[in-house]
Amino acid sequence: MTRRIALVDDDQNIITSVSLLLEAEGFEVDTYTDGEQALIGLRRRPADLGILDIKMPRLDGMELLTKIRAGSSMPVIFLTSKDDELDEALGLRMGADDYITKPFSQRLLLERVRAVLRRAEKSDSPGGESAISIGSLIMDPDRHSCTWKGSNVRLTVTEFLLLMALARRPGVVKNRDQLLDAAYGETTYLDDRTIDSHIKRLRRKFREVDPEFDGIETLYGVGYKYTEKA
Repeated sequence: MTRRIALVDDDQNIITSVSLLLEAEGFEVDTYTDGEQALIGLRRRPADLGILDIKMPRLDGMELLTKIRAGSSMPVIFLTSKDDELDEALGLRMGADDYITKPFSQRLLLERVRAVLRRAEKSDSPGGESAISIGSLIMDPDRHSCTWKGSNVRLTVTEFLLLMALARRPGVVKNRDQLLDAAYGETTYLDDRTIDSHIKRLRRKFREVDPEFDGIETLYGVGYKYTEKA
């Protein structure tokens, strides 16, 4: 099945070069030059993956992601300025699945796109991993659904895979490298802060439905574990 990618950037050179690259690899590409245009377009024709520039006029990438996340778990890759660590960390905390800094190589971009789509397919594929029911937590990979105490918790693909990796073995500590492998696979160029940002986002989402949530425990200098709760 052909995958559709929404490419959002106000730089026409990037729009042209990246869309040609992705189309040559067999993807369908919808291009938008600002966030407002992209939001309208995505509502009319949803995509399997979004590639969003952070700094854009009218509606920047952060604002666009917030609006997307209000009703969709579509995987998102952010394009950020070179060495802009604040943008990267903030984007991940807001729910982006990955990021890549400008300028970037076409090979690297393709690797990231394929990796994120593989994670999405793994998360969505029926008959894959079995459902998890541990205390108040229920996760169903076939439906990409997660509930806590009966309330739905909307997770991105990466967040879902991270939580699955922890919840599969309650009480077992997983270090950041193990969690990177679980969420991103072998093709990764990310550092420890990426996992930390996703974990913070996971906790925040669960505490929105249960302020007392403390199911994900940090072991400083070691990693994280899921603690089974009633």
